[in-house]
Amino acid sequence: LAAPARGSLLPKSLHKAAQSAPYASLYSSVRTVAPTPHATPFLLGQRRGQTCVGRAMCSEAVERDAMEYDVVVVGGGPAGLSAAIRVMQRAAEEGSEVSVCVVEKGGEVGSHILSGNVFEPHALDELFPDWREMGAPLQTKASEDRFVFMTGTASSFTIPHFLLPKVLDNAHSGNYIISLGELCKWLAEQAEGLGVEIYPGFAASEVLYEDGAVVGIATKDVGIAKDGSKKDVFESGIELRAKQTIFAEGCRGSCSEEVMDKFGLREGKAAQTYGIGIKEVWEIDPSKFQSGLIQHSVGWPLDHNTYGGSFLYHMEENKVLLGMVVGLDYKNPFINPYQEFQRWKTHPEVAKYLEGGSCVSYGARALNEGGFQSIPKLSFP
Repeated sequence: LAAPARGSLLPKSLHKAAQSAPYASLYSSVRTVAPTPHATPFLLGQRRGQTCVGRAMCSEAVERDAMEYDVVVVGGGPAGLSAAIRVMQRAAEEGSEVSVCVVEKGGEVGSHILSGNVFEPHALDELFPDWREMGAPLQTKASEDRFVFMTGTASSFTIPHFLLPKVLDNAHSGNYIISLGELCKWLAEQAEGLGVEIYPGFAASEVLYEDGAVVGIATKDVGIAKDGSKKDVFESGIELRAKQTIFAEGCRGSCSEEVMDKFGLREGKAAQTYGIGIKEVWEIDPSKFQSGLIQHSVGWPLDHNTYGGSFLYHMEENKVLLGMVVGLDYKNPFINPYQEFQRWKTHPEVAKYLEGGSCVSYGARALNEGGFQSIPKLSFP
C-alpha cells in the first residue's frame, strides 16, 4: 500500500539514537512539531474525534519531534525491505538522491517473521541477480515432493506425483527450503548497504493525515498511565513524514486496516478471508533427516467442512519445519487449531520423523487466504 503525499525533503538519521534509547527525547537533530492535544486517549486505528479509553497515545497535549524522508516503509518483512531496496536501486540508476526509512516493530529484523518457507527465487533474481555470490541464505534445495492424504489416525495414501499440479513440483523448479527470518536479516543488510535507514523496535502506531492525504506515520507514546496522563518516564512518539508512505505490515496490520477503511480500498473487491498458521521447528535425529524433502498433507485430523492443510519441510542442519494452517471460517465452534496440530503430529507419516527429536522454536500468526480477488486497491492519496 503506497501513499503519495506532500512535503519537502529533510533527510535525517535516527541511527545512533535508535541504538541507545527508544524515543524522541534523544533526537537532537530533528524539528519539533507543535503540541497536538488529544481529547481522549488515542487507540491504534482510531479516527480523530472518536471516543475511547486506551493507552496507545497520551491524552494530554504532546510535543513530538518529526523527521522527513522521501519514502517511509512500515514493516521490515520481505515485501517492505524489497520495496526499500528497489527504491534505492532505481535512484542509483537515475543518479538521484532519495532518503528511505524502514520501521519494524520487532526487536530485530526477522524476529516477527514466522514462515516454514518453500522459496521460489524468481523475484530475488530480479532484485539481486548475483544473490548466490552475495551469500543469500538459500542453502537447502528442494529434492523431493510428497502429497499425503490422511484418512485416519494411522492411515493415509500418497497421491502420485504426475497427478499433482505444476505449482507443487518444487524439486524440478529450482526452489529452496529456507528460513524467511534469515532471508529478511540478509535483505536488511543489503538495504543498509544501499543507504536505507532501518529502525527495529519502532512500531507504527498512528497514520498521519493532512488535507485528507497520508503524510506519514507516528510511533506510539510510551510511559502512559491508565487514565491517559503522562508518567514520569513518559516519552512521546516520533513523526516520520514522507512524500511516499508504503504499508507492508502483513495480515491485519493496524495502520493498513485503517487506511483501507478510510479510503474505501476494499470497495468492489471480494471479502478477505483468514486462516491461522501454527508452526514449530524441530531438530531431529540425523538418520531420519532427508535434505530437501517437502511433504504436504490434507485430511485428518480436520473434517471435510474445515479448510486447512499441513506441511513438513526438511532444511539443512537436521531441522524440520512443520505446521498446520486452519481457515478461520470453520463451522465447528469448538475446534481448537492448536490441538488439531498436536493430533496431526501423532500420525505415523509425521511422527516417524519427530521421534527422538526436540522442538526448538514455535509460533503462530494470522494469514490472508482470500486470494487474488481479495486484494484491495493498493494506492490512495
